[in-house]
Amino acid sequence: MQGTVGELGEFGLIRELTARLPPHAAVDLGPGDDAAVVRAADGRVVATTDVLLEGRHFRRDWSTAYDVGRKSAAQNLADIAAMGAVPTALLLGLVVPADLPATWATELMDGLRDECKVAGAAVVGGDVVRGDAVTVAITALGDLQGRRPVTRSGARPGDVVAVTGWLGWSAAGYTVLSRGFRSPRAFVEAHRRPEPPYHAGPAAADLGATAMIDVSDGLVADLGHVAAASGVDIDLRAADFDVPAQMADIGQAVGVDPLVWVLSGGEDHAIVACFPAETALPARWRVVGRVSSVRPGRTAAVTVDGAPWDRAGGWDHFSG
Repeated sequence: MQGTVGELGEFGLIRELTARLPPHAAVDLGPGDDAAVVRAADGRVVATTDVLLEGRHFRRDWSTAYDVGRKSAAQNLADIAAMGAVPTALLLGLVVPADLPATWATELMDGLRDECKVAGAAVVGGDVVRGDAVTVAITALGDLQGRRPVTRSGARPGDVVAVTGWLGWSAAGYTVLSRGFRSPRAFVEAHRRPEPPYHAGPAAADLGATAMIDVSDGLVADLGHVAAASGVDIDLRAADFDVPAQMADIGQAVGVDPLVWVLSGGEDHAIVACFPAETALPARWRVVGRVSSVRPGRTAAVTVDGAPWDRAGGWDHFSG
């Protein structure tokens, strides 16, 4: 496709974007009307939203439009899965400059569509607006399919803490990119296109998970939300984490302990959950810690090998 989004015009751009979307079994009415109609057989809808701003959450010199589409869909669909729900639908709010190549917008939609396909969901509509910087706003919906939602507040003393998915890969990839390199490719791609284990959220709910969250801001930081909401302490064992040899090599090359990436790096969107100790967990889950009662006179906290984790930690949009 030639030209810019300004030359294509708002409604021409919408036609180009929606033409790339296939039908989906959960969608009674897709793009093209004032609103979409998505089935909610459970009677409850799980909903989440997120905003990605160019220069803050992605860079066009680091990631293609397709990468940004995959990533923006993944981080929202992972939130749905972390509630124990199955992702069903996604809505896009897109702000773009008029001189943006039209192909960038259509490739973004291709990425959204393909990531939704991985999760079993569909893009069902949205809006486009002219603005100074590219901004991608996503709303995702999900279906609990009769399950109770698994929140952050259900962890109990005696539970084990287990994780499934990658940890530290995106942070290692970001470090590589920030130093002007493009390899090792596996870690760079993990930053550009995270691969959340969508199936693990509903499966964890079926296994009796007491609390759950996806790792978007860093494992210690995100488990801190669980500890605070549940009123418990969580202790992680450093020896229980897998640090791939290639990640260790990157760490040595740039002077970073790779455990910092594993415990503090975000955007891999692994799933971490608390389970009753007697739960028989599938092999894909790795037990990495324990839940205990809050120590007298102290607030709920996450520790590593019994000590506070004070080495670079978690993402906060308003810090620094």
